[in-house]
Amino acid sequence: MYSDKIAYYRKKNLLTQEALADKLNVSRQTITKWESGLISPSLEYLIDLSNIFGTTIDSLVKDNDCICDKYEILDTDELSHFIIEAKQNTYTNKNNKILPLRSGSHDYLYKNNQYTYCDSFFGSSQFSGQEIVYQSDEVCWSMNYYGKVTDDHFSGDFLKQALSHIHVEQPFRGPELYTKGDYIYICHVTGDLFHFNGEEKIYYQSKPIYVCLFHGGIIK
Repeated sequence: MYSDKIAYYRKKNLLTQEALADKLNVSRQTITKWESGLISPSLEYLIDLSNIFGTTIDSLVKDNDCICDKYEILDTDELSHFIIEAKQNTYTNKNNKILPLRSGSHDYLYKNNQYTYCDSFFGSSQFSGQEIVYQSDEVCWSMNYYGKVTDDHFSGDFLKQALSHIHVEQPFRGPELYTKGDYIYICHVTGDLFHFNGEEKIYYQSKPIYVCLFHGGIIK
């Protein structure tokens, strides 16, 4: 069915439902309805979809075996939700810490079905680390980060609270803005799950006390 084909080609092109919706200037709910078979895309949208996917309209609407692929297709929606789940169940909540994998490292490991998440970092007031996600034992996503504390008013508990408010649109660090008492957390990101760069800062009474730079994306 065309619904299966749209979902297949979207995932094959590493597009989330939100990203495809933006390219077509439609809502994410419309993509969901197409992929579930509730409604059918018009000929105009089929043409646009074939251009985006780099395939023919016939391949989208005709039944054949083209959706059989040798390799498992990465479901980016599922991956985004797993990354959030993993982050909220490791460093942020002080859970699933494991013995150091390397001398001096701090390591967290979280698994759920086909996905495995590992966060490994060094240092405290000045730190560097990497997060890796495996899908069925194959690396599929990574993020590197480096940060430093610049003032004694820094609160690790506040940072963890901010990071716990991660959302699916930007499953990297914390939200764009989070405040509590005298503390303000700000995060700015360019890009998306496939390739992104970002910076997060914490202010205490308007004074900058912490900064962290991060970048990463899909690995294939």
